[in-house]
Amino acid sequence: MEPVPFEHLVTSEAELRLLYREPSSLVRNKKQPLLDAVSIRFVESTPLMMLGTAGADGAVEVSPRGGPPGWVKVIDPTRLAIPDFNGNNLIDSITNIVGNPSVGLLFVHPGKDETLRVNGRAWITTDPDLIIRCSETRSDGLAPAAPKAIIGVQITDVFIHCAKAFRRGSVWQPGAWASLDKVDAIDILRCQMSIDTPREQLLVSFADGYASDLASDLAQPQRDS
Repeated sequence: MEPVPFEHLVTSEAELRLLYREPSSLVRNKKQPLLDAVSIRFVESTPLMMLGTAGADGAVEVSPRGGPPGWVKVIDPTRLAIPDFNGNNLIDSITNIVGNPSVGLLFVHPGKDETLRVNGRAWITTDPDLIIRCSETRSDGLAPAAPKAIIGVQITDVFIHCAKAFRRGSVWQPGAWASLDKVDAIDILRCQMSIDTPREQLLVSFADGYASDLASDLAQPQRDS
């Protein structure tokens, strides 16, 4: 057995309940089995969602997903269609779903401290009707390119997550952002991979790559022959 790298472990729910108070009746009852009308509006106006998956081997990962409001399609109060837009092609999340359908979604509204959590089971589908629906012209008049696949989610739980985490982190407070200038993804990448390419050159390369990939999200107009 692999050695545990920590001491003073808590190994049962009974031990956990000695550390934490019982949740209130409101909290215990807030999980619902489907989307209500207001939750549907929340999902349909959300530009950012975190997708949590676990592979067949139990390894877990969380991936950010985003698009203009309306990019996640509500099929009905118990089902969602999430287009799998182009990414880094590691396809970790959808590979996990093929091996283990359990998923957790966190819908985030910029400026709002409360988030909407959705748990359920997911499948990868190439259903032509859903592909077409996820390719509908957006509110800004632009048409997204047809995704290669759709993540179809059957909902089991829907509930609002409280604001404390976002407020503790002052997530939407510009005054708290100055400290983030000390951390840069480019510097992490250069450190992890021992890249000698000058920082400014990498910044330009990344910006060009992002612009190219985001442009490919949109359907290209057909040229006259």
